Amino acid sequence: MFDFERRLGDLTRQTVLCVGDVMLDRYVYGDVVRVSPEAPTVVLAAKWEDLVPGGAGNVALNIAGLGARCILVGVSGNDEAARTLRDKLATSRALDIRLVGDPSRPTTMKTRYVSEHYSTHLLRADWEDARPLDAEREKELLAAALEALSSCGALILSDYGKGVLTSRVIEDLIAAARRAKIPVIVDPKGNDYRIYRFATLVTPNRGELSRALNRDVKSAEEVAEGAAELCERTDIEAVLVTRSEDGMTLVERGEEPVHVPAFPVKVRDVSGAGDTVVATMAAMLALGADLEAATRAANAAAAVVVGKRGTASVSFAELRSMLLPPALRAYEEKLALDPALLDERLNEWRRAGLRVGFTNGCFDLLHPGHLKVLAEARAACDRLVVGLNSDASTKRLKGDSRPIQDERARAQLLAALEAVDLVVIFDEDTPLELIRRVRPQVLVKGGDYTKDQVVGREIVEASGGEVVIVETLPDRSTTRLVERSKKQG
Repeated sequence: MFDFERRLGDLTRQTVLCVGDVMLDRYVYGDVVRVSPEAPTVVLAAKWEDLVPGGAGNVALNIAGLGARCILVGVSGNDEAARTLRDKLATSRALDIRLVGDPSRPTTMKTRYVSEHYSTHLLRADWEDARPLDAEREKELLAAALEALSSCGALILSDYGKGVLTSRVIEDLIAAARRAKIPVIVDPKGNDYRIYRFATLVTPNRGELSRALNRDVKSAEEVAEGAAELCERTDIEAVLVTRSEDGMTLVERGEEPVHVPAFPVKVRDVSGAGDTVVATMAAMLALGADLEAATRAANAAAAVVVGKRGTASVSFAELRSMLLPPALRAYEEKLALDPALLDERLNEWRRAGLRVGFTNGCFDLLHPGHLKVLAEARAACDRLVVGLNSDASTKRLKGDSRPIQDERARAQLLAALEAVDLVVIFDEDTPLELIRRVRPQVLVKGGDYTKDQVVGREIVEASGGEVVIVETLPDRSTTRLVERSKKQG
């Protein structure tokens, strides 16, 4: 079974090549105010608009959002929409944009007019030219894609039927990927899937599968039978069918179907959900996941984006939150490894009028003495920040044989405790600079200190805070535990 907890962090080391139809999605939001006197249609009082990359561009942004690198190869016109599209894509540092310019065609743009009050799409207007690429542009596109393929762990063909993925482009890229043993994921268009022959996976929705089979497929059993038939007809290795609120069905050739139920979420907008599925499947396959594990990750990612408005993407944190149970996520959400996160949490607590407390230590072997100090520290405040000595700091304070556990393990153990709200690792010998940053109202130390010995006392008392000394348990310390263990050994 694929280990999501251990492997998800490796997404940052993966690269996915996405080749296909890029476009610009424009959303115009407003209120329906009346029926037009000029024609039997409503009048939308436009309030604001949003411009976001769509098609293969949205697939690429989803890959980048998951933390992986994406090389995007496509075609754009020489117009304002192309310039806007490039500017929007360039905001992601994980994207390598390699668009072939074609001044003979407009950049594909879809404009959707949306009633905010009713959350309804009233009309869509498309600017496009879906002619197949001419020989010169086709050659240029193929050269760019083939050059990029060798550095990638997966290939996506994002087919929106706008002329970029010609038969030659599809055939040559799938053949090259097969030779390099790189999985190929296809977001298909049209009804004849034989053009995707030898692809690793195609991802039709239920309606698209019905049209490809020339018959309706509705139930899970019908979907599974139809997908298996499609595999045999086309020499495609696997078919993943998205079934909206019914979840997904994965069929690998010669294997039993896998039905994955949808997450119970409030659906706001399904625009771009298919892009998210394809992007997540590719990123997970590049990571080394099997098709079933990748499907479960894609199902979770889709649940995130359908809860957002407009063409949207999913972040690594959102995917992780959906895939891992709360008990596994809790400690990581309490680790402030980034100073900006510490400031964000502190500002949030202060705005809420919460009393912030602080304590610190090496916490090398967590024992009941530590638990007593932490519990009483938390009782004296609303939110407790724990400063943790880094490995280097602990070694300087305790000697070369310490720490017994590295700083990450010690931080995780602390963060798993209910009494602790945030853990911050510091590298200095004392937490003085960290206390200046936290500015706690309560500073807590164990009873082996007097108030005059507590580092940071002057800072806290000068701002009206207090220092609390907690009586420690006798004979409870990491040093004594280590000494006792050596004697028993």
